Amino acid sequence: MWKLTSRFRPHINSNSWLIRHFSSGDATGLYGFDHLKTAKGFQRFVADAIERSGELVSYISGMPSSPDIIKAMDEISDTVGVCCVVDSAELCRQTHPDREFVEAAHKAAIDMNDYLHQLNTNQTLYAAVRKAEQDSNLLTEEASRTAHHLRMDFERGGIHLSPEKLDKVNNLTTNIFQLCSEFSGNIADDPGHVDIFPVSRVPRHLHHLLTPVYGGSPRGYKGSAHASKHRGFRIPTDQRTLSSILQWTSDEEVRKMVYVEGNSVPHANHGVLEKLIASRHELALMMGCNSYADFMVEPNLAKSPKVVTSFLQELSRTVKPKADQEFIAIRDFKREKCGDKSAELEPWDETYYTSMMKSSVNDVDTSVVASYFPLPQCIEGLKVLVESLFGATFHTVPLAPGESWHPDVIKMSLHHPDEGDLGYLYLDLYSRKGKYPGCASFAIKGGRKISDTEYQLPVLALVCNFSRASDSSVVKLNHSEVEVLFHEFGHALHSLLSRTDYQHFSGTRVALDLAEMPSNLFEYYAWDYRLLKRFARHHSTGETIPEKLVKSLQGARNMFAATEMQRQVFYALIDQMLFGEQPETPRDVSKLVAELKREHTSWNHVEGTHWHIRFSHLLNYGAGYYSYIYAKCFASTIWQSVCEEDPLSLSTGTLLREKFFKHGGAKDPAELLKDLAGKEIISVHGEGIVPATTCLLNELKL
Repeated sequence: MWKLTSRFRPHINSNSWLIRHFSSGDATGLYGFDHLKTAKGFQRFVADAIERSGELVSYISGMPSSPDIIKAMDEISDTVGVCCVVDSAELCRQTHPDREFVEAAHKAAIDMNDYLHQLNTNQTLYAAVRKAEQDSNLLTEEASRTAHHLRMDFERGGIHLSPEKLDKVNNLTTNIFQLCSEFSGNIADDPGHVDIFPVSRVPRHLHHLLTPVYGGSPRGYKGSAHASKHRGFRIPTDQRTLSSILQWTSDEEVRKMVYVEGNSVPHANHGVLEKLIASRHELALMMGCNSYADFMVEPNLAKSPKVVTSFLQELSRTVKPKADQEFIAIRDFKREKCGDKSAELEPWDETYYTSMMKSSVNDVDTSVVASYFPLPQCIEGLKVLVESLFGATFHTVPLAPGESWHPDVIKMSLHHPDEGDLGYLYLDLYSRKGKYPGCASFAIKGGRKISDTEYQLPVLALVCNFSRASDSSVVKLNHSEVEVLFHEFGHALHSLLSRTDYQHFSGTRVALDLAEMPSNLFEYYAWDYRLLKRFARHHSTGETIPEKLVKSLQGARNMFAATEMQRQVFYALIDQMLFGEQPETPRDVSKLVAELKREHTSWNHVEGTHWHIRFSHLLNYGAGYYSYIYAKCFASTIWQSVCEEDPLSLSTGTLLREKFFKHGGAKDPAELLKDLAGKEIISVHGEGIVPATTCLLNELKL
């Protein structure tokens, strides 16, 4: 029932030591927890959570009233901090620069995970939850829904199984957790690299990302005996560097070498992935399902992998003609640029030539665009957005001594003039060594009703990795990074504006295939001139971003929409196939991936590459990656039907807040969608629900 959770839909919880809100002079601990003044405080954090949890378990054992059972169950993961410890430990582990804190947080997460296994197999708690569910007539609608979900969570953990089978399920769950950690660790530890000689083969503006090497010579180099001292670069093929090299490097051989290496490591993940597939399949069989995909999809809108696969295959057929046209256009552009009418288009060409085509057709210079998006101005954009939509302010509040984990961190309050503070958000936006490499929202504390007059406010952290250019102290975002910032802010608002009675449904704790809708919806604001003109200012002149430049950006946005949609469908189908029903004899996973790419994209598969062994979404999203496409469909429909006409009006914001955000996961997801955007936003397909695709396909001109 309680479990380590993925970052995009975190279990946001609190603890009995309510996070204090203080004047800037009051010393506290990390995230406002007094326990976390030192790394060793994690030990006390864990011990106190377990102790208080035991008290609540004893209370529930006495079988109080059903409403009190549900409230106490919610407190075990919220007020007590059972999951809060895990969430805080995860944020610390991913972002804290002090190794002592990181190691203490890692130990705390392991200790809490062991304790959570005990809670998840506690028959007394399970019996109490079943009693409460049966007494639904005594509960509020949200409490009744909470009881049902708690019972289902227990059973998805195997509590209804025999002791022998339950023990096996627990061992499998632990093994899966370890395999996921190993998979991620291998990606971080073995990003791969390519040595390139001479340095002139790499664009100068990327040199700061690379490490100089000596002693080699370029392929075919006719140098003298001094060739051994030739200077080159070691290019790491981590995702960030790989993307930059593929976009900016004119030397096709360099692009090919980097692409092949980056899509072939880490080799150790071949075995890890095979074990993960087998363990998840065995777990699903133990739970009475035909596949892990069945097990994971059933609680969501789609209900069945058959519904998901049918939806994806239909979408694939729809976009293929346009995607083939785009492929031909890119190929012809390459032939024109390189002067070879027979040149073939390869996967390592895509980013380079599509970027060039977007710039040339739409007159978009990415460095010019970035000059209008200094990071402080982008934060101003978030402030403008919440004030316009929700009548609220988003302002900096002082950090107490000990509360922050790095000098770059700032703390923001979302404040409404009539309602007071709505929640708090830490911003940790700058890149640094050892930090979580992507962008994500991390939970610290979720909203819940404490009494008729008191509400516990949500607290979370928004983590990004925006870096300063080598020649500037000002952090300027390219437009894709602006879009990422607004995407993550959508997740944050989902939590900050949620007003559920129970933390179990706070904010992003919704059906998996609905969770990404708010973030995708808020991406639209990063493209709308009506908002951009209110915050995008040139970093040196203060000039407002020209409307013509924004229109050029918009023109480039969907130039290769079919190709991108094909890619997302391909990713989702890999995810479904790998965790779907398994054949009697093990499959060649690399062969399956290659076949899916040939069938569902217009691009070649490069023999010897194994892109899937660094596809980390297979961990957090196992059998759920399709939810990204669901979210894009939902967001497009909501944008066009609710937001587009007047995207910054208080009436639009009120509709979003009252019909969607405030409910978190406390209402049926299908009803939430229909209530906000009308019944046409979804349709019943077999036993499940699929999103309407018309708005998205029209928007992308597909």
